[in-house]
Amino acid sequence: MKLICAAIFLLVWSHGSAQEQKKAADEKTTADAAKPAADAKPAADAKTSTDSTKENPVKPSATSMASGKKTFGQDCAMCHGKEGDGSGDLAVDMKLKLRDYRDATSLKTMTDGDIYTIIEKGKGQMMGEEGRLKPDQIWDVVNYVRSLSKTTATAAH
Repeated sequence: MKLICAAIFLLVWSHGSAQEQKKAADEKTTADAAKPAADAKPAADAKTSTDSTKENPVKPSATSMASGKKTFGQDCAMCHGKEGDGSGDLAVDMKLKLRDYRDATSLKTMTDGDIYTIIEKGKGQMMGEEGRLKPDQIWDVVNYVRSLSKTTATAAH
């Protein structure tokens, strides 16, 4: 009987020890995965590159504009301002100087692909929307941002 009890004790003890070793190994793997690779480029480098050849597959329809305006209001206006003037509350608090999208020259040198990539990946202190917005939603925001200067120009006449 003592032999059986000793065997059960050893079995339970070794099983518990194996679980602790597995847990420690899992924690190490998780910690290692969180560390950037030694040869990885900093995230800032990835954020600054754009794909100016990317073409906008979403036509600037009323539906696209409405969707883009809604997303812009929820995700972008805090910095870029609800009218796209670059003076949202957060931008003012952080003392950021952002483009005024109501001015047609502010995006003159940027393609839709450039704007898409900045929204998707982020730039500078701006976080990207990759994984939070679907590609068509990003294109809707591109269409809406493009419309801001046209709307202002039309309203001025």
